[in-house]
Amino acid sequence: MTMSLAKNLTILIVEDDEGHATLIQMNLRDAGIDNEIVHVLNGRAALDFVQAAQQAKHIQPLLILLDLNLPEIDGFGVLAQLKSDANTRRIPVIILTSTDDKREIARCYELGANIFLRKPIEYASFVNAIKQLGLFLSVVEMPGSSH
Repeated sequence: MTMSLAKNLTILIVEDDEGHATLIQMNLRDAGIDNEIVHVLNGRAALDFVQAAQQAKHIQPLLILLDLNLPEIDGFGVLAQLKSDANTRRIPVIILTSTDDKREIARCYELGANIFLRKPIEYASFVNAIKQLGLFLSVVEMPGSSH
């Protein structure tokens, strides 16, 4: 059974660990998400992709799954830039990272994160968490989308 968030929604995974990115993509697919998924390895590439999507108009709307520990520009920097720009502040951003530091979680929400999910360290738990995220995403309404 495939479920689509919204036919034109692109999921942007910002994750420097190729293994984690592959697991995220596989388990979103296993959860029935059939939307386009784009993966970038660092914060600069994420911001460049979002800017190109804004200009192209055909890659909208976006949903971003953002790791915090990234090269070039970390997740906090990406989040701050996205949420401070009137053109991108409504893009839903889900923080998907391994930290459980309460200050970092609070900082993410203060910067405008929509959801904070901690990546479980244990493989089976990680897989299960991403599948549950996929099921959640299949029923939630995104800004600018219609099912």
